[in-house]
Amino acid sequence: MKNIIIGQSGGPTSVINSSLAGAIEYALQSDEVGKIYGMVNGIEGLMQDYIIDLGEMFRPVPHELNRLKHSPAMFLGSCRYKITGNDEEYERIFEFLKAYDVGWFIYIGGNDSMDTVQKLSAEAAKRGIDVKFVGIPKTIDNDLNGIDHSPGFGSAAKYIATCVREVAYDTSIYSIKAVHIIEAMGRDAGWLTAASVLARQDNMPAPHLVYLPEIPFSVDRFVSDVRKKLYVYNSVIAVVSEGIRDDEGNYISARSTTGADRFGHARLSGAAAYLKTVVEEQIGCKVRALEPSVLQRSAGHIASNTDVSEAFNLGTVAVKAALEGKTGVFSTLRRTSDKPYCVEYGTEDVAVVANTEKKVPVEWISPEGNDVTPEMVRYLRPLIRGVAQTPYRNGLPDYIDIRHLDARAQKYRN
Repeated sequence: MKNIIIGQSGGPTSVINSSLAGAIEYALQSDEVGKIYGMVNGIEGLMQDYIIDLGEMFRPVPHELNRLKHSPAMFLGSCRYKITGNDEEYERIFEFLKAYDVGWFIYIGGNDSMDTVQKLSAEAAKRGIDVKFVGIPKTIDNDLNGIDHSPGFGSAAKYIATCVREVAYDTSIYSIKAVHIIEAMGRDAGWLTAASVLARQDNMPAPHLVYLPEIPFSVDRFVSDVRKKLYVYNSVIAVVSEGIRDDEGNYISARSTTGADRFGHARLSGAAAYLKTVVEEQIGCKVRALEPSVLQRSAGHIASNTDVSEAFNLGTVAVKAALEGKTGVFSTLRRTSDKPYCVEYGTEDVAVVANTEKKVPVEWISPEGNDVTPEMVRYLRPLIRGVAQTPYRNGLPDYIDIRHLDARAQKYRN
């Protein structure tokens, strides 16, 4: 019997372990799969021969897969390794796959990870190596082509919309004029920033202003927009993407620096931090800059149940596809209906997603450039539905044990 090996790569999400759980569960139930291996720290871990036996971990305690399914970040650890494509590198990778008698290689990640799947699949075919390579998509940025929406995005969208809603409640208690600028992740694609508009329920107008990187950002126009909103509301909440740029393509965050790093490069302040100083200087009211940062991608306690379920299903679809002999593909989903919300699962060639980027359609951004259209809201709303049944212990989320990652760090320190 051939073995299967699974890895995770890139930035974490609240549901990437849900995909891992789905992949492991399907492999455990298959009569075709021998051992189920995990690469610790992705393809980098494989080349360093840091492999764990996931079958030994989960076969005796299958209920632990539920804890894994509801744990954020990456149980197997991650890497940012991009395959160069030289022969020595390929030789090393295929040498380890042969040593572990691997017949199926599953990789969970974003654009660059799918590039890895594509390159390895093509090189294996070129060398006549019978290993199937299949990807499982993920990213909170929602910038992957070939899929209606990316696993991880729905939960991050739910988190950012909840943050905006709670900030709006907090600031409503005062009668003084105030501005809160919230910076959402999204360097080149503004999907997550756009999701903040889901906070608008029960006649709550926040966020009052929303700015995406898909169109040029004007600081002067921003100040004017804020002034107009302050005439109507005591408290104004603006959400900006971290990657907003001016009409020359320069990051707004580049206008403010916080010293230099050890290489002499300027440390960039965030876009929200810079805009805070602008509003303070030009309007003079109370201003706060808020940056949820990694909380947007790691808040497993508020994950979307839709997101958790879909991520898990995409894990099973990927392993099923690999066992059926497919290679150079990734598991995907297509929306078939909004009301009721329905999707269908399948696979797509990784060439569609590898090293490409899906941006927000310009027609889904308001003509003024400071909001989104109803079409965007229609697209977003189903993705945050449902409350994931996260297990709790001692009053806190009962996430899965990840001491094996610390053990590796200890090994390298010694």
